[in-house]
Amino acid sequence: MNEAQYNQLVDELMFSIEESIDDSGADMDYENSAGLLTITCEGNGSQIILSRQPATGEIWLAAKSGGFHFKLQDQAWRNTVTGELLSTMLSEACLAQSGESIDFDF
Repeated sequence: MNEAQYNQLVDELMFSIEESIDDSGADMDYENSAGLLTITCEGNGSQIILSRQPATGEIWLAAKSGGFHFKLQDQAWRNTVTGELLSTMLSEACLAQSGESIDFDF
């Protein structure tokens, strides 16, 4: 996968995450800027940050629970250590930090 293909996939992923937050009605806000998607839990101000890493072809997730790296494997973004899906870990981070349940469908 070249950098243009990677950026297209990540753009689509970020848009899907934004739509899922909007559709959920959760009290969370987000800002997408300079390759970072910052999700803010309005109840307590905590943040979850997704960043694109084109040099490695990864997406990094930073949450209170830690920092995690994901790579596209078999059409799914998977944790490079555990193999867990990004959608699952992002849902868990949102629930842990905001008490809001969001289903991410990507």
